[in-house]
Amino acid sequence: MKNKYCICILLFVFLMPVSAYGQLTYKFPQKPVDITKWITGNFKKGKNPPFSFVYDGNHSKDIIGKWDFSSEKIKSTEPGVEVFCYTWTDKDTGLKVLCEVKGYPAYSAVEWVLRFTNSSDKDSPALADVKVIDVNFQYPSAGDMILHYADGTHVSKADFHPRKKILTAGETMHISPQGGRSSDNAFPFFNIETPAAQGAMVAVGWSGTWYTDFEKTGSNGISLASGMKWLDTYLHAKEAIRTPSICLLFWDGEDRMTGHNKFRRFVLNHQTHKINGEPTRYPVSTSFNYGDPHPCNEYTCMTTDYALAMINRYKRFNLVPEVFWLDAGWYIKAADVAGNKNWANTVGNWEVDRERFPDGLKPISDAVHAAGAKFMVWFEPERVIKESDWGVNLRKWMLEANGTDAYLYDLGNKEALDWLCQFIGDMMEENGIDYYRQDFNMNVDNYWRENDEPGRMGIREIRHIEGLYAFWDYLLERFPESIVDNCASGGRRIDFESIKRSAPLWRTDYHYGEPIGYQCHTYGLNFFLPLTGTGVEKNDRFTFRSSLGTSVIYNWKVTDGASSFTEMQQCQKEFNEVRPYFYEDYYPLTSFDDMTTDGIWLAYQLHRPSDDSGFIVAFRREQSKDESISVQLSGLRPDKRYVIENYDTEESEVKTGKELLAGLKLNLNDPRSSLLLKYKIE
Repeated sequence: MKNKYCICILLFVFLMPVSAYGQLTYKFPQKPVDITKWITGNFKKGKNPPFSFVYDGNHSKDIIGKWDFSSEKIKSTEPGVEVFCYTWTDKDTGLKVLCEVKGYPAYSAVEWVLRFTNSSDKDSPALADVKVIDVNFQYPSAGDMILHYADGTHVSKADFHPRKKILTAGETMHISPQGGRSSDNAFPFFNIETPAAQGAMVAVGWSGTWYTDFEKTGSNGISLASGMKWLDTYLHAKEAIRTPSICLLFWDGEDRMTGHNKFRRFVLNHQTHKINGEPTRYPVSTSFNYGDPHPCNEYTCMTTDYALAMINRYKRFNLVPEVFWLDAGWYIKAADVAGNKNWANTVGNWEVDRERFPDGLKPISDAVHAAGAKFMVWFEPERVIKESDWGVNLRKWMLEANGTDAYLYDLGNKEALDWLCQFIGDMMEENGIDYYRQDFNMNVDNYWRENDEPGRMGIREIRHIEGLYAFWDYLLERFPESIVDNCASGGRRIDFESIKRSAPLWRTDYHYGEPIGYQCHTYGLNFFLPLTGTGVEKNDRFTFRSSLGTSVIYNWKVTDGASSFTEMQQCQKEFNEVRPYFYEDYYPLTSFDDMTTDGIWLAYQLHRPSDDSGFIVAFRREQSKDESISVQLSGLRPDKRYVIENYDTEESEVKTGKELLAGLKLNLNDPRSSLLLKYKIE
């Protein structure tokens, strides 16, 4: 991956004096202006940059203006992108601060990430309180500042639940994840809505422990600071570190969805891994008869013959997916039921079980490819059970923490990182594995903190996250048509750096197949990210439509006598028709305040501006007493006539865009039912 840093879209702002809090103040005009001028005007000699740190006990605002400064514009290899490097150097100690900036004129966009290097031959003074962004935004109108954000995952219906907070003057809101994974109980994507018909999308790029602070300042301002939660260190001679990256996207309009949809398009066009020059389309997958064969858990009783039989069964009934997905349990020592061994407590034994798979996984991948599909396999290399093969034989590369049954594979150790890259890469090549799935089922911040050297808090975390990105980048470079599926106990490592390299195809470990939760997760995540996936175990319309999205895993039991292959085929057809619209604009049609309850409707709209077509997806839940609701559509042209087709009744009606923008009545006679409507210009 060449695109490694978090990207920010901004309107042009004017640099004002430093505030009393050490932050820079940016005053927003009524209109956006040239982003190139913003970059060159604000990252330059004589001005404090929009980040801060404390070095040798001194705040950067008091010292950085005295340091040597250089700037360089670099030729970009990516169309529509401008690249700049700005460097500040302390002549006395040799500390260099490199800020890598990218501009996107078509999006009024800019991104930056910081790198600190000790160029001297001795240890540096202490570096602490690094804020990758430290600014105060001032808007032209006074009034409420509303922060829109979302839950991370905590294995519930409320995973990724949209939230909003009206900030009062002087009120601070601090947001940070738990356990060292970036979306564990917090979500690093935000939207600031202001009374000036302007706003700012914010995203943090760091797959570890970040923080973001918001505070309303005065009647028309909001301050923003973000960085690593724990960083107080010095740098050894010639040592360099990187920081989180930051993303801002400023938008104009009365509707905050203007910002959300601009951000979604930006993610697709510039922050998504590309294959053959095009943004990756994450796949429709099928498991090998999910979890079977019994009595083992996951695939710890899977054999080559069983896998081949499942592939043939999917072929027989015309249900071949884009990807066949082999999850946990294929490795040695995972199927010792008598010894209470299973997939979860045997990780670290990364060798194909030759008793069950005599010729490795290659015969399975060959059959998958012959069926016209790709092959994806599950790994969890960072969590290593202590008595596993890796735990014993690779102990020198392991970090330990008090009270744990597993080691952490040290991705910050270059020798260990290089070995892992080669090992996984070779294993994928030898077994014909197309797509790589990485899980990570452990809290990790305690490992980092307990293994930091005295006076070097944060270094272990930095090195591990740097190694993680290098590992994923290696795989994507070695296998340029591959993808990385980022699981981490279901959606606990989603941030603006991880989405550049991966996507969460299993976005939460919430109760598998429970449709209400899946509806909520789709509703919430689509405010920020178009590329996520989930599973579906049943083929009734209510359950199946609850798992619509850009990606899905069909966990159907094709050996179940009660299964209807006709219904499965119909589900596939419907998914393929709706799926492209999840790459377009998204609009919620119902409130999110009580969205996890069973007595409501939940509905949303998918709109394709290029041809003014779209879908309406709606659910009447089990305890809802309302047979109908009225919703207001967005994005339509008032002067056009639209044909609306009901996918269940096959009936259609014609309404003007003006009528649909004013209100459309949705009807469902039965509780626990769904509605799928497609509209297009007559």
